Amino acid sequence: MRSTEDLGASHGWRLQRGVLDDGRVVFAKTGTVSPVFTSEAEGLRWLGEVIAVPEVIEVSRDRLVLSWVDTSSPTAAAAERLGRDLARLHRAGAPAFGAPWPGFIADLPMDNSPADDWPAFYAARRVLPFVRQARLPARDVALIERAVARFGEVAGPPEPPARIHGDLWNGNVLWSDGRGVLIDPAAHGGHRETDLAMLALFGAPYLDRILGAYQEETPLADGWRGRVPLHQLHPLLVHVVLFGGTYRDSLLDAVARVLAL
Repeated sequence: MRSTEDLGASHGWRLQRGVLDDGRVVFAKTGTVSPVFTSEAEGLRWLGEVIAVPEVIEVSRDRLVLSWVDTSSPTAAAAERLGRDLARLHRAGAPAFGAPWPGFIADLPMDNSPADDWPAFYAARRVLPFVRQARLPARDVALIERAVARFGEVAGPPEPPARIHGDLWNGNVLWSDGRGVLIDPAAHGGHRETDLAMLALFGAPYLDRILGAYQEETPLADGWRGRVPLHQLHPLLVHVVLFGGTYRDSLLDAVARVLAL
């Protein structure tokens, strides 16, 4: 790189803005040797077949270099475009629930071994592994296990694997040139309601416009709003693992709502 600017750190990675010898502006993450960067690169390339993501310039086991994304303020029109883009992304599908690359969310490993049944995949690969890491009281674990036992009953009508971002909170959407650009994926074949529930978890600008445009492009199955807490169990567990008990109340509220379905 011709020059670099330090942007701080995230999950133990150093973040930089750089300018290459040919004048291109890039974003770089560096850190300890891990499959996390190659996994992210695979996910970005896969999502990028359908939706706007940064270009992968270079990837190794200790560095990921992406094209720089200039950002702007979100607008209602950009939100509606994102809703349509997400519908098309999900419709592009996946061979199975899971992915052929190692899974990560932040720096936490996830099992991406393929499965044919979403409720079983979600229980075994997404929820229960993080329950074991969360160091919750036994009574909390028992409640979560009761909810897990109901996944098959409350997951709604079966759907084919969707091509999903997998960690689609508002911070992983960059608004640029009238559209949403997706970053930091935990991409895999999953349930399309998962991405939308994640957008709702911490709020997103013009969320009603995103959802409305999505519904016009590809309507969601009846009852999807009631299933939002089901899809939020995994990200809430991840937050308990990463940040501790601050998110316990939100997690238990989602568990109670799943048990009430």
